[in-house]
Amino acid sequence: MATPADQRLLELLEKWLKSLELHAKYSSLDDDSYWKIQPWTEHQRPSRWIIDLAMQKTVALRSHVEERMKLADAKFSDSLELMIFLANLVGSEHIERFIPVAEAQNERSLAPEPPDDGAYPPADAVAITATREMPKFLGSKRMPPAAGTAQVARAERRAAMPPKPPAKPVSKQPPRLGTSVKAAPAPKPAGKAVPKIAAAAPAGREGPTDAARAQVLADAARLVQWGRKWYELPELIARMADRPSLPEVRRILKENKSAIDEKAGGA
Repeated sequence: MATPADQRLLELLEKWLKSLELHAKYSSLDDDSYWKIQPWTEHQRPSRWIIDLAMQKTVALRSHVEERMKLADAKFSDSLELMIFLANLVGSEHIERFIPVAEAQNERSLAPEPPDDGAYPPADAVAITATREMPKFLGSKRMPPAAGTAQVARAERRAAMPPKPPAKPVSKQPPRLGTSVKAAPAPKPAGKAVPKIAAAAPAGREGPTDAARAQVLADAARLVQWGRKWYELPELIARMADRPSLPEVRRILKENKSAIDEKAGGA
């Protein structure tokens, strides 16, 4: 009978095989089409022989797991999961030479979008609604007015107007002693401030499953037993395969800190 670790490992290997099949299909694309076909993370594009080698090793590992399941070896899948955990925890480095996971539901279409027919009117409508130019009648042409007539009239009008007298300077004197200085009117109270409405949280976001939560708690207890600090746990667990995102891991650890400490101390 397959253990939960066997089922998880077989599901992970099947996911990897589907991703490698998509990579094999994408190997014939040019660079521009390759970077558009999937929402890739930053990496170096793998060559075809690397993809074929990874596919062969994945199939071989799946065969080993199935043989161990027939022999009722319950420790084999647990050992492989522990090896994956240690590889991500101890030997992982920030590298760009890896094969990212490709999923069929994230595949984008490379066909150019057809132009919108409603953006351009039909040719018949253009021919019907086009304005025709009326024929020109032969007749006496009006002579244009003499240049400068309006300017001359403005200049004569300005000369006829009397000049304005210069404005008298306003003398500012300090207030005499004994005279009361009027206080400035108090500012009017401002209207009521309109309360700002906080943006609602996006609906439809689902939390982690119970199995993922239990896996995060088990990983946290194991890391605490190994001497890891509490602030190191979220990033270490989020980097493991098939774990929730970093914000979800932090929330799970914050809500279950006492349970993790009790589990790590009692183990």
